[in-house]
Order: sequence, then structure tokens, then C-alpha cells
Amino acid sequence: MQRWDRIEAFVEVVRLGTFSAAARHLKVSTSHISRLVSQLENQLGVQLLYRTTRQIRLTDAGALYAEHCRHLFDGLRDAEQAISELQAKPHGLLKLTSATTFGERYVAPLVNDFQRLHPQLEVHMHFTNRPVELIEEGFDIAIRMGVLKDSSLIARRLCGRREYVVGSQAYFRQAPRPHTLGELSQHRCLLGSRPNWLFEVHGQRREVKVEGCWSSNSGPALLDAALKGLGLAQLPDYYVAPYLASGELVSVLEPFQHHDTAVWAVYPRHRHLSPKIRQLVDHLVDQLIDHFFVGKTATYARCESLTVCLSQLQFWAHLLMRVCC
Repeated sequence: MQRWDRIEAFVEVVRLGTFSAAARHLKVSTSHISRLVSQLENQLGVQLLYRTTRQIRLTDAGALYAEHCRHLFDGLRDAEQAISELQAKPHGLLKLTSATTFGERYVAPLVNDFQRLHPQLEVHMHFTNRPVELIEEGFDIAIRMGVLKDSSLIARRLCGRREYVVGSQAYFRQAPRPHTLGELSQHRCLLGSRPNWLFEVHGQRREVKVEGCWSSNSGPALLDAALKGLGLAQLPDYYVAPYLASGELVSVLEPFQHHDTAVWAVYPRHRHLSPKIRQLVDHLVDQLIDHFFVGKTATYARCESLTVCLSQLQFWAHLLMRVCC
């Protein structure tokens, strides 16, 4: 404890410029401050300050020691602030953006639950399928899907997400099911907001450019077109799960399904993350995993497993036929 008092006295003398100012700040006598600094110099075996009647000046050793001590005190203040923020309640304005359908279905209800717990928080949610510039447009958090681009932003995984290439029973009565990525060129593909479809081949990500005479930037419109037999679509699980379970849609090309397409909370890098951001992200992580993705119905889980097995069998049978021929 005495050693800490000596260091604190020295740091305050350097920061405030005089022994008397340091004494007033620490609420002790000037002679006590002088004694503590002298004891620190004796302890270190080196002179830290040049003292005159008018001013004090750091020695080379004093300047080096002061710099290291300053980092020590900065770290202490940071630790105290972090603990204070940990205990603080979320407050102020929270601005969040997300893709439209996922935001409306899953993010908005969870954010509303969070605001019920913290009524002092003001919330603004903006749902759009266009890429949002998080910092430039003043958002605190963005919910993003799939593979993220490298950036200076912090990204925390909220939950898993899988994309399926699907077609209706009616569509497959007039077109054979594809077993290789090359066969997509023989099908009518329904285009969403991305020109390329994402797959995985031998553990490597592969983007395949698809073409078709139908396009929309709306996920529900894309789903409706697939259900009505207009072609193949690539859609995430939260769109197609019930229709795969009911058999209205059929999943194809599952051996090439990309597995690194999670849902992420993305936010700017701050030295201290505000309670409103940290606690909301924690809330979303807990609730999304429990509420949706782990909570798939048993029917869909069985259907999904069976679909994967059938798709793999069809894939290998198709390859075997080509080899034999």
C-alpha cells in the first residue's frame, strides 16, 4: 500500500506540476507528498525529479518512469469504467438495421422484448435489403447474413444459418433434379438480390453465376415464385423450413451446401462497448439460438435429415451412372 501511495504522489506531482497542487488534489500536506516522492526515489535508487524553488523538472529516469506509471493509472481508470458500465443500465438512443424479412420476423420481436426490460431506452429499427454503411449512417448495430467482408467492425455470431436450393414438386415434374453445379445452367433460376449463388466444393467456397428470366430483391416474392413452380431459388432456412417439412418444396444440391453462412451482429470498434450494445447483443445471442435455430420442429429436423440422405444418394448414383456409361 505504501508503494502505491508513493507512485500515486509522484504521478500527481508530474500531472499537476507542483507538490502543493498534488497535495491539494490528494487532500494531504505538501510535506507528506514530498516525503512520499523521496521515499520512491530511495526505493528505486534513482532521482526522478529536479527540484528548484520555482519549478520541478523530470530527470530522464523520471520521464521514463512517469510514462509507464501513466499507462498503469490509465489501465486502472479503464478497469473502473468497464466495471461501472457493466453494472449500468442501457439508456439513450439505440439505432439498429437488419435485412427486411429476418428483421421483421425475428429481430424486431426480440428488440421489443429487450425494450420492455429497459423502458428508458429509445429504439429506432430500420429494415432494408440494401448494404448499409454502419458508421456513416449513424447505426449502433447491423444484423448481417452470410460471409462477412473484412472490415474494422466487430462481428459477433448470433446463430447459424443455412441456404437451400429449392424447387417445387410441380417444377420437378417438368425438369430433372440437378446433381452437379454445372447442371444449373439447364434450369430456370430465380434471381434474388445476389447475382451469384454460394456453394462449397471440397471445403472451398465457390460462387456460381446463375441466369434466369425472373428477379426480385424481395425474399417473400422469391419464395412465392419457387412455390408456384417458376424455377429454382436459393433461400435461407428461415424462409423454406416449413415448406421442406410439408413437401411443397424439395431441396437439391445439398452436398454442395455452404456451411459458413451465419447471422452476425456487427458494430463499431470501441475501447469500451456501451451497455446498450453489449446487453442487446447478449440478448439476441441467447434468444435467437433458443427461440429459432435450435428450436426447429422435430418434423422439420427429420425431414431435413432425410432430404440430405436422399440428395447424397442421388448424387452418388448419378456419378456412378456417368462412370459406367
